[in-house]
Amino acid sequence: MAKPLALDFDPIARADELWKRRWGSVPAMSAITSVMRAHQILLSRVDAVVKPYGLTFARYEALVLLTFSRTGELSLSKIGERLMVHPTSVTNTVDRLERAGLVARRPNPLDGRGVLASITARGREVVEEATRELMAVDFGLEGYDEDQCHQVFDLLRPLRVRAGDFADPEQA
Repeated sequence: MAKPLALDFDPIARADELWKRRWGSVPAMSAITSVMRAHQILLSRVDAVVKPYGLTFARYEALVLLTFSRTGELSLSKIGERLMVHPTSVTNTVDRLERAGLVARRPNPLDGRGVLASITARGREVVEEATRELMAVDFGLEGYDEDQCHQVFDLLRPLRVRAGDFADPEQA
């Protein structure tokens, strides 16, 4: 399938101009629209890299999280907490990873009702290979230098703090 031709104008800038005429200047509208479009672009780029491994970015994140744990395993509730996703999403993600042989489940010995997800040797291989490829394309941000990536992180951090993702130690 051929890639559609690029527009000869920025549709978000055009929408911003039309918005200003109708409702007045609201810079947040063009900002949110740009962020949402950037999300689509980046998710598409990252998913193209991880798809050959049978992964989505969400599954990749779960595997990375397991590699960061001391033992290579975490409770499903801890995975959801760290990835900031709903328990149902964690269950679906771990189900897919388990079917692919990338994680295994076992009862949590510290919680009779809980389950631990453990990364398998194959899961470790896959996450290492996918990570090398993602790093080679700067996670889809190859047009940005290191300082610009830090700026993006810093600009979005207050939004995440206000959403309750974490308590900002700088405000404590």
